[in-house]
Order: sequence, then C-alpha cells, then structure tokens
Amino acid sequence: MATPAGTSVTAVGIGFAEARGLRVALSPYLFRSMMVGMAAVAITLDRVTRNRERTWRFAKARARDLAKLLGVEVTVHGAEHLASGGPFVLASNHQSHLDILALLGFLPGRTRFAAKREMWRHPVVGAVLDTLDMVPIDRDNPEVAIAALQRTDGTAGSLVVFPEGTRSRDGRLRDFKKGAFVLAIRAGLPIVPIVCRGTRRLMPRGSQLTVVPGPVDVIVEEPIATTGLGYDDRDALAARVRAVIERHHTGW
Repeated sequence: MATPAGTSVTAVGIGFAEARGLRVALSPYLFRSMMVGMAAVAITLDRVTRNRERTWRFAKARARDLAKLLGVEVTVHGAEHLASGGPFVLASNHQSHLDILALLGFLPGRTRFAAKREMWRHPVVGAVLDTLDMVPIDRDNPEVAIAALQRTDGTAGSLVVFPEGTRSRDGRLRDFKKGAFVLAIRAGLPIVPIVCRGTRRLMPRGSQLTVVPGPVDVIVEEPIATTGLGYDDRDALAARVRAVIERHHTGW
C-alpha cells in the first residue's frame, strides 16, 4: 500500500478507522436531517408543481443520496424481473429501517409502501405518506386494510408489503400475515418475493438509527402469477412466497 512520505500503513489505517467511526457517530443525525429535509421538499414540490412523477424522482434520488452518505452500498439482483413495469405486489422480508431506504431508492419505478394507519395521525408524516401515495393498513381490522388497498388502480406504481408486519427482533423470518396475498389474489396482480440482505447487520432494530457502513443486497425473484386463484388459495400462496424468500434469507 502506497502512503505519503513519513506516513506508516498503521497511521493510515487508524485514520480510516477514525473516519469510519465519525461517520457511524453522525449517522443518526444524517438519517434524521436528510429524511426531514427530503420530506419538506417533496411536499412542497408536489403542491407547487402538481407533478407527482417529478416528486417521485426527487424522493428516490434523495434516498440514494442518503444511502451514499451513510456508506450503504446497495446492489439489486434480479431487477429484470420487474422490467414489465407491473404493477406488482412486492413482498419483502423486514430486518431493518434500511429495508425501506434500499427499496425506495434502488428498485425501479414508484415503490409505494403499505404503512400502519396510525402513522397518518402525525400531520407532517401523514402529508409525506399522502404525497408518495402510501397505503394505510389497519392491522386490527384486516378487511378495512384490504379494502383500502383495493381502491388503488395500479397507475401509481407497485406496492411494497412486509408480510411479517414488523421488523424481526432476532433475524429470523417471522410468521406471514395474509393481507398481502389476499390483495394480490383479489386484484389479480403478480406477487414478487424480495429479500433484503445485510440491512440488519448495518442497522439492527433498537439501534436508534445508527448505521454502520457496508453492503446491502436486494434480491428480486420471479413474479408469481395470481390469475385464477381464489381466497382459499391465500395460505398456499403465502407459503410459496415464504419458501422463495427463505432460500436467500440469512438473518442479517
């Protein structure tokens, strides 16, 4: 390794370690400030221009910028499976808040998310969710959630759903809730299994938004058709999607 005159390899290594440590220490503030700033500009841009496509391009670009600032290197495998443009129901495992950043920033097209209905209680958060066409989910009343999802017409893009319902505490894949699979069947939309790998290692649950730099892999599997399926097929569809996700799932 070449180093400036009078500088040892050890000193350079210490310098890199200090820089990495500083990035990790600053990551919660970068994460919060970037998200707040992005939200404010996205809302303003949408209301001033009335151009939702421009708002989406802005949001996705800022998500990629935030990943770069945090030192998170996202690689998407299998993006060709989304080449038709959808719409799809995208069913992903959920290890970390970084899952959302990776899927929003690096999957093609408008990647809307299903979110807990109570998030709309905060006026600013609710405005951001509405600006990006997010879909409210009421977990205490799944039929209401399904009805809300069915009101979408597909023109706003695919929908990301975390069938586990919440982030894993220990890296293991949690039980799948059936709402996403009922939606896909009723809407006749293909469901795409997705695995986020590496996000828990970089930002585990309970980390208070602290992020360690490193690689993240997003694995997109082939769409599973739902044409011809009925409500009674929901368990078999969920099991099939879960089996695909488990092939790539590592718990980190």
